[in-house]
Amino acid sequence: MPNGHTHVASLTAKLPWNTSPPSNGQHYPRWAVWGFYSQLVNPRMVVHNEEHGGVILWWGTKTPKSTVGQLRNLYDEQTTGVSGTPYANFGSRVAITAWTGDHTRYTRNGYYGQGHIATCARYDGATAKAFRAFRDAYRGKGPEGIPLSADQAGMGPPTQ
Repeated sequence: MPNGHTHVASLTAKLPWNTSPPSNGQHYPRWAVWGFYSQLVNPRMVVHNEEHGGVILWWGTKTPKSTVGQLRNLYDEQTTGVSGTPYANFGSRVAITAWTGDHTRYTRNGYYGQGHIATCARYDGATAKAFRAFRDAYRGKGPEGIPLSADQAGMGPPTQ
């Protein structure tokens, strides 16, 4: 992380993410309300959900509606600590991301955990199985150590 800071004040800042869609890195200080969206959610907020231990389902704006429906079914299987959102400039691809790390070491001595990503050209039975395994392996293991009880569908940052 540049200068050891994970939070940036701008929702439009160009950030040096190492994956697309982002699986970790700098982000906005407020996270997105947990849920499954039909409209694009700002990825600078979604990365904060990953920092909390969230697993994110992403799809391109050209992804068939039937595929988005299958992703929705996957989301509905486990809504705690999971969100889904379209992602700009991603065509018809799908992806799943997570950010994991040891919260007792997070931000100390340059330690920021690890981003994880699986990207696929299509979503089918094999992809669904792999996405489930990914979700089950990484959900709730974010570097901030936020408990999954704080990552329920519909929950979001406190209003000011």
